[in-house]
Amino acid sequence: MSKLLSIVVPIYNEESLIPESLPAIFNLPINKEVIVVNDGSSDSTPTLLESLKDKYHFTLINQPKNQGKGAAVKRGLEEIKGDYFIICDADLEYNPQDICRLFLELDNLSDNKIVIYGSRFKGANKYSFHYLVNKFLTFLTNILFRAKLTDMETCFKLVPSSALKEISLSGKRFEIEPEITARLLKANYKIIELPISYNRRGYDEGKKITAKDGFLAITTLIKERYNK
Repeated sequence: MSKLLSIVVPIYNEESLIPESLPAIFNLPINKEVIVVNDGSSDSTPTLLESLKDKYHFTLINQPKNQGKGAAVKRGLEEIKGDYFIICDADLEYNPQDICRLFLELDNLSDNKIVIYGSRFKGANKYSFHYLVNKFLTFLTNILFRAKLTDMETCFKLVPSSALKEISLSGKRFEIEPEITARLLKANYKIIELPISYNRRGYDEGKKITAKDGFLAITTLIKERYNK
């Protein structure tokens, strides 16, 4: 039987992008299930999600209050049935087609202690302030955990679902990204990176991560390194 991939899609106030971003995920030609978590959106996102249920098959979870990306992801992970899972934001920064490439790479692997990351920076030079922040966070990860990553903060982390028993996530906001990486490395998972495309959007287009989240990522990495 072919492997099943669970795609968890956290959403908060993305009314302008949902009509394009979600069908691109729903139509991926792989064996998958899609869990969409509406994290207390206050725009027309809930209405749009309900309308999509008439055309596409997916699991919809509505959180009554906005709790943050990490909380939405954790809620979605409670529902997964796949052999592997991946997180995919609905903001069109990442190309859902890259999920297929990462998922098909599993056919070349036999070790279930391997994770596949989609790196936005592998073989590319995309200099910007966010690029430099991400490179610093990745550098810090490599120093603290003796890793050799190029993109720790990537959203596209293809992880065996069985790993959830070992990494036990707790982050509520964007710190869930360094938390996942740190706990996978501490649990002796090997991370393989493949290049992916990336189209960064600006704050005027709805980008939500802030400098506060950068500082939180740093403290999360340090805490994870020295906590048992």
